[in-house]
Amino acid sequence: MSDEERIVHLEPKRPLGEWNAGQDTGPIPPRQWILGNTFARGYLSSLQGSGGTGKSALRCVQALSVATGRSLVGEHVFERTRVLLVSFEDDRDEARRRVRAALVHHGVSFADVDGWLFPATPGMAAGKIAEVTDTGALKIGTLVGFLRETIGRLDVGLAILDPLVKTHAVNENSNQQIDTVASALAQIAADLNVAIDLPHHVAKGAPDPGNSDRGRGASAFRDAARIVHTLTAMSPEEAATFNLGETERRALVRLDSGKVNIAPPAAAVRWFKLVGVDLGNTTETYPNGDNVQTVETWTPPDVFLGTDSLTLNKILTTIAAGLPNGQRYSDASAAGNRAAWKVIQESYADKSVAQCREMVRCWLRTGLLFREQYDDPVERKKRSGLRVNAAKRPTP
Repeated sequence: MSDEERIVHLEPKRPLGEWNAGQDTGPIPPRQWILGNTFARGYLSSLQGSGGTGKSALRCVQALSVATGRSLVGEHVFERTRVLLVSFEDDRDEARRRVRAALVHHGVSFADVDGWLFPATPGMAAGKIAEVTDTGALKIGTLVGFLRETIGRLDVGLAILDPLVKTHAVNENSNQQIDTVASALAQIAADLNVAIDLPHHVAKGAPDPGNSDRGRGASAFRDAARIVHTLTAMSPEEAATFNLGETERRALVRLDSGKVNIAPPAAAVRWFKLVGVDLGNTTETYPNGDNVQTVETWTPPDVFLGTDSLTLNKILTTIAAGLPNGQRYSDASAAGNRAAWKVIQESYADKSVAQCREMVRCWLRTGLLFREQYDDPVERKKRSGLRVNAAKRPTP
């Protein structure tokens, strides 16, 4: 049986469109990723974060990556394609400022994006994905048709609709109503083979990097979106680990995989720095012009910078021997005089407490240090203490 005959055989006109898996021997096309594990054709994605964390700025630069085919923030560009960047919060001039800041900072020329990047600020004129009528009925809005027409006419591969809450006029806490919105968007993504991204605000409360459940409103959207990342401001504790001041901390944000259920999640946290870009648009009335935010990648300093294997092995030997009273060192936050980080700081006085704690955590993650139950001769009870895996000691 030829492939063409097999395709006909596998797609009979039946209500459910079922097929015989035993005869489904043809090749399966790979998922059509566009940028890293961030955007993929045919799927909904989202970036969740509090206001002021740089969601729009990051998405603008990622849109530039896709439109130019250039990796601007460390993500692999699988496909250069046209991008529709729709802002439902900004007016035309503010959107132009955001795009211009990203162009200037990343060295992208107008020619680079000519015919590839299409910003839009339709406001209320485009309508909504879905809305509730005066009688309480739920109906699909005019924005669905406008998106289909524009995506098809421009041959768009990625459409970013920023933010989700402005695309609809339904109760964001109703799973049934939000599911209607998500289903309409997912249908567009499937029908037109386009990646659709919707930046989304998170609920109030303590930051929780990587927790996609903090997205504001009903869970139906989080369930529908197959690719979700979170963007979170650097915490004071993280800043202390990197030995950064408050001013530096406020400009740094972390990107975590909250839900990437069509590919393995990223293995590590990715950091970005919010930077201001002078647009040079000075006038007599406004001699300073505008300074507009964009993002660039940022690499945390290595906590092991400035260390040497001889000193590190001396520290590990001390930890392996334990305290003179027979107690073992510990990584617990309330370890007191048994705290392993103190041993590190004795040799590296320039390292902060947070940095020393991070070094201990790193050794635990790699298995160089491991926890083991022992009989504490002072407390006269079983306790957890640190041991050293000699096979993983640093080599000269």
